[in-house]
Amino acid sequence: MTHSNDPGKAPPATPTGRSLGVAAVDPVPIYRDGLSTLIQRTPGMHWAGFASNPHAALQLAEQIHPDVILLDTGLDPHGHLAKLLVSGDPALLVVELLREVHRSAAFLTNILSLGAHAVVPRSAEPRRLIDAIRRAYLDRRYVDPALTPLTVPPSRPGPRPADAGSSRRPRMPLSRREYQVLQLVAEGLENAAIAKILYLSVETVRTHVKSILRKLSARDRTHAVTIAFRAGILIAQPDDSPERAPGLAEYRAP
Repeated sequence: MTHSNDPGKAPPATPTGRSLGVAAVDPVPIYRDGLSTLIQRTPGMHWAGFASNPHAALQLAEQIHPDVILLDTGLDPHGHLAKLLVSGDPALLVVELLREVHRSAAFLTNILSLGAHAVVPRSAEPRRLIDAIRRAYLDRRYVDPALTPLTVPPSRPGPRPADAGSSRRPRMPLSRREYQVLQLVAEGLENAAIAKILYLSVETVRTHVKSILRKLSARDRTHAVTIAFRAGILIAQPDDSPERAPGLAEYRAP
């Protein structure tokens, strides 16, 4: 990505002139590198780091505290991650980068209702993305003009699409910490390793695991992971994401 705006004429990212820390949650290294270059070249913004998966995204938010997170919808197909991120930090701005496969009125309605503040096509030009970040920061809500037709209700009632019904939408029964623990359980980690990654005691991790099993009505850890994938609580990495070794919950600050 490149940024063609004249730095001398670019408006500040905030009314006070404070630089915004922008991070990305995306599984594709070359795409993250493009975002990093774009943000670093933009006056009023600085690169706060990246995460490559949902668990690492929560770690990044807790430890780096960026102002804005650019979130690939391929890692948040049900809006669960946006909801967990915002619940942990109400000041955090979540901008969803919409993949074409998710381009529907039902999807936009869902992610905006669950916590996302803005939605921009993942293929948007750099200038449009920067403008979206600035507008979303000022107004706490922004939808790219190319997507606004999807937010307009139909003029007359009609049958709703199959994916628009709330009864079909996966529900997130887990807390932020339980979700992190389950992500690491799914990567094959035992309680001691999970405790080390999350800076918790082994007993606390064990308590979270018991709560996860109870909430998901699971017999054991493997059954809980199976249920979570089937229910859409856990997701497989998008098709274009590189393979990752088990146990690597990667996030990185600049």
